[in-house]
Amino acid sequence: MHVKKGDKVMVISGKDKGKTGVILASFPKQSRVLVEGVNIVKKHSKPSQVNPQGGIISQEAPIHVSNVMPVDPKSGNPTRVGYKTVDGKKVRVAKKSGEVLDK
Repeated sequence: MHVKKGDKVMVISGKDKGKTGVILASFPKQSRVLVEGVNIVKKHSKPSQVNPQGGIISQEAPIHVSNVMPVDPKSGNPTRVGYKTVDGKKVRVAKKSGEVLDK
């Protein structure tokens, strides 16, 4: 996958197109990611020990990884990802500016 947990990404298609957020979790086997503040769904929960009131909870749902692009640290625009070796390590770089995406 071209993105990982903690990356700042922009949604490039779907109902939340144009929104940006940080990846909270990634699910590589399903090719999906959970992005903060994107794809909010309402979940109905029964009363339980944790939530005695029950009710309707709004939470993020996973979206397909092809619908997100990393944000270029220099310009703030979405960019594709390239790979380079720096000091014997493979790092991800932004195609637009050449900046390293890995910390």
